[in-house]
Amino acid sequence: MSRFKGSQERSGLLVVYVCDERIRTEQQLTAALEYLKSHPVGEVDEEEFSRYSGVGVLVTPQQIHDQVSDLLEHHKSELMKLKYKFPVGKLMGEMRQRLRWADGKLVKEVIDQQLEALIGPRSQQSPQSNIQKSGCGGKSGAKAVVKEKKAGEEEESRSEKTAGELFGEAANFHKPGENYKTEGYVVTPHTMRLLKKHLEETGGKVVTRFPPEPNGILHIGHAKAINFNFGYAKAHGGITYLRYDDTNPEKEEERFIRGIQEMVKWLGHKPYKINFSSDYFGQLYEWAVELIKRGHAYVCHQTQDELKGHNPPPSPWRERPVEESLLLFEDMKRGKFEEGEATLRMKHVMEDSKQDPVAYRIKYTPHPHAGDAWCVYPTYDFTHCLCDSIENISHSLCTKEFQARRSSYYWLCNALDLYCPVQWEYGRLNLQYTVVSKRKIQKLIGGGIVADWDDPRLYTLTALRRRGIPPEAIHKFTAKVGVTMSQAILHPNLLDSCVRDELNNTATRVMAVLDPVKVVVENLADVQALEVEVLNIPHLPGKGAHKVFFDPSNLYIDASDFKEVAESGYRRLAPGQPVGLKHAGYVISHLRTEKDSSGSVAAVVVEAHRTEEVDKPKAFIQWVSRPVPSAVRLYYSLFLHPNPEDPAKVPNGFLSDISPNSMEVKSSAMVDETVLEAGPLTGFQFERIGYFCVDFDSTPQQMVFNRTVSLREDSGKS
Repeated sequence: MSRFKGSQERSGLLVVYVCDERIRTEQQLTAALEYLKSHPVGEVDEEEFSRYSGVGVLVTPQQIHDQVSDLLEHHKSELMKLKYKFPVGKLMGEMRQRLRWADGKLVKEVIDQQLEALIGPRSQQSPQSNIQKSGCGGKSGAKAVVKEKKAGEEEESRSEKTAGELFGEAANFHKPGENYKTEGYVVTPHTMRLLKKHLEETGGKVVTRFPPEPNGILHIGHAKAINFNFGYAKAHGGITYLRYDDTNPEKEEERFIRGIQEMVKWLGHKPYKINFSSDYFGQLYEWAVELIKRGHAYVCHQTQDELKGHNPPPSPWRERPVEESLLLFEDMKRGKFEEGEATLRMKHVMEDSKQDPVAYRIKYTPHPHAGDAWCVYPTYDFTHCLCDSIENISHSLCTKEFQARRSSYYWLCNALDLYCPVQWEYGRLNLQYTVVSKRKIQKLIGGGIVADWDDPRLYTLTALRRRGIPPEAIHKFTAKVGVTMSQAILHPNLLDSCVRDELNNTATRVMAVLDPVKVVVENLADVQALEVEVLNIPHLPGKGAHKVFFDPSNLYIDASDFKEVAESGYRRLAPGQPVGLKHAGYVISHLRTEKDSSGSVAAVVVEAHRTEEVDKPKAFIQWVSRPVPSAVRLYYSLFLHPNPEDPAKVPNGFLSDISPNSMEVKSSAMVDETVLEAGPLTGFQFERIGYFCVDFDSTPQQMVFNRTVSLREDSGKS
């Protein structure tokens, strides 16, 4: 009976039907529960209840056998072709339509028996044919199945998941209007009427909302929330509101409002409508007055300090007369109290034992959206569920820390006899080696540790964009993480992998040297510059090509590609060890090294020969010939520990965990002139180095590039 939270009378009815075996099967019990949840009040029509629950319906084994035979005959041609690749779940689904009250376990057994008789034993099928069922074909067969999935359909489908495709807990979500079927949802005598009205107003659509507080820039965790809210609605033909939770005027800024809209658009989503909680301040105030009239709220004078801690003292004003609270609340609105001198509190105890949460407080601060019209502002606990109700939200999706507020959410809607959405919680997405708290990011900015909210070492969305991470990679990342109840604390490597997968197919290849060394080609002094055509993306010829000039009189390679003494395993340019120049069609051999007064390498003198005239070299390296002076920023982890907020590992706080080497600037880098016309945020792959994008700081005199992500490590190459 733990599955049913209805009245004692209805629980007793269900117990009677189960005990006297009128309800025998799981299917019947599920139907009975569904009926009782959809009829929460009034007398139960037992005839209708029995009919809905399949009471008295007996499905014989012979009926199951006959229906399975008929079903397999219907799909025979497909079954003979696909064998055990044919989805058994489809057969089970069709059998449920044919024989709703049949025992599912027996149906599955009969299907398995008749399948084996029709297409042969499963063990005789090839490993590929066993994909639909795990654990078949022995140990080696299981390995083959896993390998096939990773290399084939499953891996391909995962890489192509979009924000509209969802996993995990979302499969359990209620249908619009069936809120009452959700575990823990509170049903009142008004529920069914309000749900009917809700469906009339929404047309039965899924309605979600993304409700950020405009007091900072969105971060990677918000990307999951954005994709989930917009994606779930889109996948079900619904709509999503962007609603600013702007109930605290002290911390909100217009630039954050604009920035949030910009990031939602950058991720590829278009809100059905953009709203503000402050749009509803008038209605919310009226409902607060009504809550007092119904005896569910009171004006309190306990101070903020008195309310701190896990077990604050109960309010001595909890039972003050309704009329007195109404007058005092009006006085709060008219500015007759100082800040902190009075609050409006709700008579409710939350899951975390927090008693009587505050509904309204006084703040003499102009509001960025509502101006100076108000000096009392509602709290999140009062505002959120009521705004959801106003907007007819069908699925209020939020992260798990709001689970402690779920009972308050349901209580407040029902206390005012308003439509009550369902709150669904899911695990937050967190990354190691970073902080995402707006307050802590402000400290990093204020302390000069990072430049601003878009510093590429952060994991705000503006920072990720500035670092060159494409929104498609973020979609793939959040899709891989999925939607579960558990908190996800992931290594940034998973995001990096998604970024590489995306940029590998979109970023134009160019050549760059981060630490340039002059190369003098002694035997090509009189050779004119050669024009070489290079594919933008080698494995995608349809993406076009660009021209690169090879000028022997103006040639540079990277310092890491030359050694005066080559140690074991070194494969690039060294005395006695030639190296090829990518795309140029030449192999260069060391002749001598020229040094400056400090003993550093000033130039490497070489001779060059066409690749077809000499033996194939051990390696080919990048070079630049008509370079664009550039500054290249290489970014590393901002923090030393995976969790800089863990007091056990970082006892002096996150500000003490800053890495001194989180950014390296190559101020004398040279990049091929292909990049000259590229605007900010244009992404490139610097061959053999990594993925980079043009920064906003670029000037005509010097381009600036941010490293997006390094190339995959390959131990087989140096």
